[in-house]
Amino acid sequence: MRNTTRLTVAQALVRFLGRQWTERDGVEHRLIAGCLGVFGHGNVAGIGQALAEQGAGTRDPLPYYSARNEQAMVHTAAGYARQSCRLSTLACTSSIGPGATNMVTGAALATVNRLPVLLLPGDLFATRAASPVLQELEDPRSYDVSVNDCLKPVSRFWDRVNRPEQLPAALLGAMRVLTDPAETGAVTLALPQDVQAETYDWPEELFARRVWHVARPVPEPAALARAAGLLRGSRRPLIVAGGGVKYSGACAELARFAVRHGVPVAETQAGKGALPYDHPCAVGAIGHTGTRAADTLAREADLVIGIGTRYSDFTTASRTLFHRARFLNVNVAAFDAAKHAAERDQRPYL
Repeated sequence: MRNTTRLTVAQALVRFLGRQWTERDGVEHRLIAGCLGVFGHGNVAGIGQALAEQGAGTRDPLPYYSARNEQAMVHTAAGYARQSCRLSTLACTSSIGPGATNMVTGAALATVNRLPVLLLPGDLFATRAASPVLQELEDPRSYDVSVNDCLKPVSRFWDRVNRPEQLPAALLGAMRVLTDPAETGAVTLALPQDVQAETYDWPEELFARRVWHVARPVPEPAALARAAGLLRGSRRPLIVAGGGVKYSGACAELARFAVRHGVPVAETQAGKGALPYDHPCAVGAIGHTGTRAADTLAREADLVIGIGTRYSDFTTASRTLFHRARFLNVNVAAFDAAKHAAERDQRPYL
């Protein structure tokens, strides 16, 4: 007979989050470094109480940080994730109603920029015993719609936990996406306020310390050979360094490669700082807000090596910047690696 612990859904959630870690290159990082929250109708008696009840002796307690604006706390979590190279982030909890919809803009920013953030908005009563509750969005087409459905299009993973039994699968799915460099972004777990307070006998293994390995995919030898062939055949190559260079910790490798092969390096907004500003191969920002040097080299390049970039309109000057270039894209995300008719097989570098 397996051991169980009787906790509310909110208590189980908080305990689980405090036991999640990431690991890359042998170094561990706390995955959820803390929880930002604004409390009200929908989360104060669930997650709020669970955060407040954490004792000094609790293993890996989840720190709480007071917030004053829901959108701002999601932006804070995204900024924290960026500076942590996406190996650590913050959770954000809000009440149902305007508290939840205030997080939509921050969630969109995080998902667009591939930054992991965890959103924990309160939701309507799953039992519908008190409907309509304060600030409930009443949709005449369905009783199963709340304002949290606004977060679906801007989340990489979205789930509503209507029963305690659904929580473990939802949590594991959320952690999978938060720790996947290619799939990460905003993750939303909508938590009905009555379910948050329900008790359940949880298996002890749910709260075991869990380490999520962030892999470094190895390039296929044939793809690497084709990339080398493109570089050898180029007379005017240009590197476009995106945020992926920094998130993967590859700045030193980029500098060595650029110096060894004499390739100039332009940077996107997310890639700013991939090379020091005074590095002999650094030519500054590129695109709409780029330097004259970088944009001139882009127009004249016969090979653009995009490293960890999603080629936004600012980077490409709305697809007007690169005139005669072929593209060699180095990216963990196949979606980004295939842009501009590039060699799709080049994605496993970073």
